[in-house]
Amino acid sequence: MDTQKLMDAACPAISDNGWLYYFDPATVARGEGLGLDTFEFYFLGRGGVLGNVEPAVVMSAFGYFNPAVVAMMWDAGRAKLDPRTAGREFFAAAHEFGRHKLTGADDLEGFVRAATKVIDHAKEQVAGLSLFAAAAAEPVPEDAPAAAMHQLAVLRELRGSAHLLAVVAVGLDTKVAHFIHRPGMFTTFGWSEPGPTVTDADTAALRAANELTDRLIAPAYAVLDDDDAAALLAGLDSIVPRLGGGTIPTT
Repeated sequence: MDTQKLMDAACPAISDNGWLYYFDPATVARGEGLGLDTFEFYFLGRGGVLGNVEPAVVMSAFGYFNPAVVAMMWDAGRAKLDPRTAGREFFAAAHEFGRHKLTGADDLEGFVRAATKVIDHAKEQVAGLSLFAAAAAEPVPEDAPAAAMHQLAVLRELRGSAHLLAVVAVGLDTKVAHFIHRPGMFTTFGWSEPGPTVTDADTAALRAANELTDRLIAPAYAVLDDDDAAALLAGLDSIVPRLGGGTIPTT
């Protein structure tokens, strides 16, 4: 399969579904059991794979949030729990989410094998992809439902990290990029209204960043042969309806 067609089919579903465990009630409850509120667990859990770093490091990896919000949530969370522990617990929440949602789903083993090939290749060239590199270093569970959710989340971090790198590379302010892409979530990320003024040059820069993102991750997806590509898409066809975060085009 053509690599661009594969990415066009797979990446939107990965983006829409790889995060769905973040605020699931079971994830929230897991965080509360650790003494963390919903957003503390999100920031400390998702960023905890980076280690016990300063807030600016987390901001560098997350990219689109108001830095003051990142600092507040990160420091509040790590005063209660070691970030590395939170990172492992956040992935454990993903695993339980996968077991709950995906047990009995078809084509999970093939999906995990194909996703792992993409991730392993991307791990060989991780310069500038800090959050992906940290997430990809975490151990993958052995059971297919948990492993599928784990690798789905890691694939999402791959494209997310590459896209952040691309946005910076084209000279677009990440705050502006976020506003263009998710205007309805601008304040959710800690920014105040009104949003920034968006120019035609900004919109063109974001298009260029999207194209660069594809070029950055294409080598990782290109390692898949036709059978692997079919397994990745078949797995997503099975996963997406059970998670409900989006659909993939018919291929």
